[in-house]
Amino acid sequence: MKQLVITSDDFGLSQGVNAAVERCWREGILTCASIMPGAAAFDEAVTITRRNPELQVGLHLTLLQGHSVLPPASIPDLVNSSGDFSDNPVATGMRYFFDRGLYCQLKREIQAQIERVQDAGIPLSHVDGHLNIHMHPTVFRILADLMPHYGIRSFRLSRERLSHNLRFDKDRRLGKAIESFIFGSLAANCSRELDRLGMLHAVEVKGVLNSGRMTEQYILNIADGLLDGLTEIYFHPGVLPDSEIARRMPDYRHEEELATIISPRVRRKLEEAGVELVNYLGNRKPHV
Repeated sequence: MKQLVITSDDFGLSQGVNAAVERCWREGILTCASIMPGAAAFDEAVTITRRNPELQVGLHLTLLQGHSVLPPASIPDLVNSSGDFSDNPVATGMRYFFDRGLYCQLKREIQAQIERVQDAGIPLSHVDGHLNIHMHPTVFRILADLMPHYGIRSFRLSRERLSHNLRFDKDRRLGKAIESFIFGSLAANCSRELDRLGMLHAVEVKGVLNSGRMTEQYILNIADGLLDGLTEIYFHPGVLPDSEIARRMPDYRHEEELATIISPRVRRKLEEAGVELVNYLGNRKPHV
């Protein structure tokens, strides 16, 4: 059996993202959304979740290119005086790995992000991360300790077949090869511990190599080649104009990705392929 989780990342980032998430849930094949606890439109995202109670929400852990939940005085080595994390993913990843003095601050912030969502009355169905920071070795070590404590049983294991991607989209071949190696190595490191903990994860995650460019034609192309078992496809839908989207992700095709999720052609293709739409809790969603 082929099962498919359809996730929108960056829930809570802005009004444009939030509006897209709600539309994709009500009109399209979306089954999950991943929320950013420190983002400016978090409260609006909580309201949307409450009026759409069957929409499952996971944690979009944000430890770079975003805003913290804790005040800067509590995590002074992670954020600036405004509470903003670094925008440089490579330098940030190196610091988190080599500077062991950051561990306690990272754990406090990760715990605070989990608790902010749960304190809003939203049970977390899974964990993923902004720019896949959740698989960083230091961050994952913390998550592996915290997730069972908070009843989180699913995790985005961000690995994707390079050959399958390049069959339909040959752009950025070198970049994709590097990303495939890096994320594949990180996923291998995580998978052993996830299996020990009994944590659910997909056999493959689509969106790693085409982030921000998950167009209708691309999804139609890859649908027949989905692996048996559970696959996740993550998107970044948005309604424009939106200043925060434009500032953070100027090259992403947000409105095209929204159109893909609500596309009748995509819905029919998945139906014809016998793909079952589910969330990470296993709840099935009709093909709308």
